[in-house]
Amino acid sequence: MTAEAATPSLSGAEARRAARNAGAILVARLVSSGALFAWQIVLGTWLGVREFGVYGTVGALFAVAAPLASFGMGIIVIRDVARKPERAGDYLTATLFLQTTFALLAYAGMNAGAALLGYPAEIRAFAAVAGISLFVDLLGNLCFDQLIARERMVTASSVDVAHILARIGLAALALAAGYGLLGVYVATLLTGSARSLVLALALWRSGVRPASKLNRNIAALLLVNSAPLAISAFLSLAYQHADKLMTTSLIGETGTGYLTAAFVIIYGVVDLLSTTILIATFPMMSRVYGADGRGNLFGFIVQKLAFFTLLISLPLSLTLSAFATDLMAPLLGEDFRPSAEVLRVLIWYALVTMVVNVFAQGLMVQNRQRRLLALRAFGLALNIVLNLLLIPRLGAVGAAVASVAAEGAVLALILLTFRAAGLDWRPQLPRLLRLVALGVLVALAMRVLGDVHPLLGIAGGLALYAGGVFAARVLAADDWDLLYRLTAAMPGGALVLRFWRRSVELGW
Repeated sequence: MTAEAATPSLSGAEARRAARNAGAILVARLVSSGALFAWQIVLGTWLGVREFGVYGTVGALFAVAAPLASFGMGIIVIRDVARKPERAGDYLTATLFLQTTFALLAYAGMNAGAALLGYPAEIRAFAAVAGISLFVDLLGNLCFDQLIARERMVTASSVDVAHILARIGLAALALAAGYGLLGVYVATLLTGSARSLVLALALWRSGVRPASKLNRNIAALLLVNSAPLAISAFLSLAYQHADKLMTTSLIGETGTGYLTAAFVIIYGVVDLLSTTILIATFPMMSRVYGADGRGNLFGFIVQKLAFFTLLISLPLSLTLSAFATDLMAPLLGEDFRPSAEVLRVLIWYALVTMVVNVFAQGLMVQNRQRRLLALRAFGLALNIVLNLLLIPRLGAVGAAVASVAAEGAVLALILLTFRAAGLDWRPQLPRLLRLVALGVLVALAMRVLGDVHPLLGIAGGLALYAGGVFAARVLAADDWDLLYRLTAAMPGGALVLRFWRRSVELGW
């Protein structure tokens, strides 16, 4: 029997359900992420480099505090409720009780951190206001996780899209009225409160009721299982945002403004191409591993997700790296031109972290949070050391270099230590090497054609990449079969299949 013939495959119900979930979330993410991206660009030009640096610093403080407030329980709840939906009420009560306590601690820590890092009074005051969202968002996040576990992706995603659009609109009105950053944060609090109420109503209508009594066993299990995950998420976000936090302390708010502008694009790329797919596939991965943790299907899914992530993110990274200068100034204005050099480096952090995220989710499904914790701790320590060495010498670009190096080291370790039945990279190495060679060729083509005109460089490079994937046989037969089946199950897939014919049984 050949390796290809022995390749495991998804069942029809699982694949169609995962595809529909991904489709629902993808549409919502396209709208919300697109709107947020446009808003961040407008906000940057509206505020200017220094004020945008203040905004980025406060946002980094909040991002680091948020996982302490949620304490990593969302993933645990989605995993467990997906397997045992009858316990949803017990989990809702337990998380509401525990996360309220952790939100208080996170808020205190966020404000203490702003003081310890020596930030001016302006940043500390904005941090105190923005941190209130830790409490405002708590109920909404709990209900969102429960809806995702019950695979009510359309409902949850629709509410989040409406919330993002309302938040942007109200913040824009506040800025136009002259309330500055304070108006932005007040708009965030008001719309966050509305989101929480609507999601709570949606969960109530789905039949979930909070248990009248705290189930101490579930609460204890949540604490034990989520503690490594919470610390890991904290460490992950700490070194994801350490560059902005340390840049403000070491070279001031203007340097952070350049870094924040590049990070806006990086965050949009990761949010759309990584977070969307991982959220949609997490319940499926949990059920597959829970039903047959020793089978080959789980490892097969992880490997395919990692490979497709690399395949999709590589041309985008090449494009943004080669044409960063042609992108930043038109988007944000000439004052933000130095951000191009930051983006040129930081985009490779996005590529590496999206691959890391696939394996990180695999470790969470396997309940190996402690291993993930160790990897994140190593990454944070390395990132801090590199930031201290590079930011004073290279400025904001040094922070980007530190992030890429630290995340690259984490990826190397996770590839060496991740284990799952059905995951075997040895047959994939020739195709991976061909993909790397193709990437080098495309980079050279983009440089040559880009000297003629940037649009020619982008179009020519992407066309060469698409053709090279076919010519170099980067995708194997089972890759095309899987893509064909998932396309058939996606919304609008029937239209695509009118033009794309493949000898594959769609009855699964």
